[in-house]
Amino acid sequence: MDFTFDTEQNALREAVAGLLMRAYGGDQRRTVTREDPGFDEKTWAQLAEMGVLGLPFAEADGGMGAGQVEVALVATEIGRVLAPEPFVESVVLAGGLVAAVGTAEQRAALLGPLAEGASVLAFAHAEPGSRWTATAAGVTASAAGDGWTLSGVKEPVQHGARADVLVVSAAVDGGTRLFVVQGDAEGLTRSGYRTHDGGRAARVSFDGTPAQLLGDGDADRTADVEQALARATVAYAHEAVGAMETALTTTAEYLKTRKQFGVSLNKFQALTFRASDMYVSLELVRSTALWATMVIDAADSTPAQVVDAADRARLQTSRAGRHIGKEAIQLHGGIGVTAEYKVGHYTSRLTAIDHLVGDGDWAAARLATRVSDHDTVEALR
Repeated sequence: MDFTFDTEQNALREAVAGLLMRAYGGDQRRTVTREDPGFDEKTWAQLAEMGVLGLPFAEADGGMGAGQVEVALVATEIGRVLAPEPFVESVVLAGGLVAAVGTAEQRAALLGPLAEGASVLAFAHAEPGSRWTATAAGVTASAAGDGWTLSGVKEPVQHGARADVLVVSAAVDGGTRLFVVQGDAEGLTRSGYRTHDGGRAARVSFDGTPAQLLGDGDADRTADVEQALARATVAYAHEAVGAMETALTTTAEYLKTRKQFGVSLNKFQALTFRASDMYVSLELVRSTALWATMVIDAADSTPAQVVDAADRARLQTSRAGRHIGKEAIQLHGGIGVTAEYKVGHYTSRLTAIDHLVGDGDWAAARLATRVSDHDTVEALR
């Protein structure tokens, strides 16, 4: 497989890297995440000016018509500096559902402002007591005249308190449909809070809240949600790759400069071996994430293959994130867990990514149920 990027993709990566490094190359992230909405609105607008927020959307909908590879490049640079902007949550996940399911009028009304940086979308899907399913149960939708109303609770909703528009999954007649709820809708209550990695989430309650059905007809949207979650999973894997790269680089530099018994720590073979193992984990997850990205972009990939690739990327990301995060802290010693030093923050973000759309154990269990779908081979003797 060819994992090299073309000239335009490299230019995109360098432009995004430059912007995010200026925004978060120092201690700015700590200042930005301390106050709501938890990200820099100016940086969000600058990403929009560069066309980043419209990357995966069709040009007819106000986007750039790019593919999953370009999304992956942006996500990697976000992870490299722990930029708190809700790119995956708003563009890949919520925006991706609008692009896949919405009518032409809905796409124009929702994706255009998102691509321009004038609007933030959030996907309200997770429910208290649920465990990474593609279906809805706790929030129900009822027909009300020519429209719909929603009742129930969604939590956690990433960036749900800041979002201008919510894309909500709800149970209808034994299936799952998608709805659009405006941020100022009647009967909508949002309680935002800070997460352990410095991000933002919210408890969102619906009490007869007016909603617009996303898309035409009465089709069950479970499969569409599954595909959107798979794409977000792969994008999160690339964000994790960026975070792991920085954690490893920071750790390697620390081993070169920190001295004990009169010599730098990288002179101790056991510590060097541990850093080498971190590198192996990083490259394994990088290659798996790139492969999954190419599966998504392949014209002949089936929905089942996309989900399978995302589960494989999730499993590898989970294992590598735990390994690299823990080793980065261990090899730094006590300073690794202080709020003033960054490796602990990278580990916190890697932990959050591991639980947003399904952790490693969950992915492994799903993959195990599909083992019999593959051909068997004779063991070597």
